[in-house]
Amino acid sequence: MLRSIEVKTVLALPASPFHNLHWRGRLALSLDCFVCQRVDRTTIFELGAERAVCSGDKETAQHYTAGRIAAFDHTIEGEQTRLRAVVDYWWAPFHDAKRDQPAAAITRTPWVRHYLGYYCPEQQESGELSTQTNLVRPASGSCEHCSAPIIESHEAPHIRLLT
Repeated sequence: MLRSIEVKTVLALPASPFHNLHWRGRLALSLDCFVCQRVDRTTIFELGAERAVCSGDKETAQHYTAGRIAAFDHTIEGEQTRLRAVVDYWWAPFHDAKRDQPAAAITRTPWVRHYLGYYCPEQQESGELSTQTNLVRPASGSCEHCSAPIIESHEAPHIRLLT
């Protein structure tokens, strides 16, 4: 069955030099993988890729799985930046024998990480940071070149099963 998940993240932009914050087109999401038949697998999605990569575990190496970023947008409204991504992936029912759990269309403990990029105007260098659901809030991210605060996260990303 084709499933779709919407991920929405809202970040505050501190009053500091503009660092051209942008989404890097990469997303990590916890999903139940029908290929390796394991629940709670970290799956990496890259914008433009026709398939995703499941992290596997000690017994099963990482492997491709059916999934892609179907849509995304990044808007800045005042002192906030909003990230939204829709991920399409294939899911089929199975039973994880190792954990003795049935699979779910959206994993029991949904988790996501957005990868962000920026450009430091002071050092004229680019950098990367990320935000994810399991951070202690409020959380912040600073420029690795000039130490200026770039983002503040006051709430976890919202994950919603669409279909």
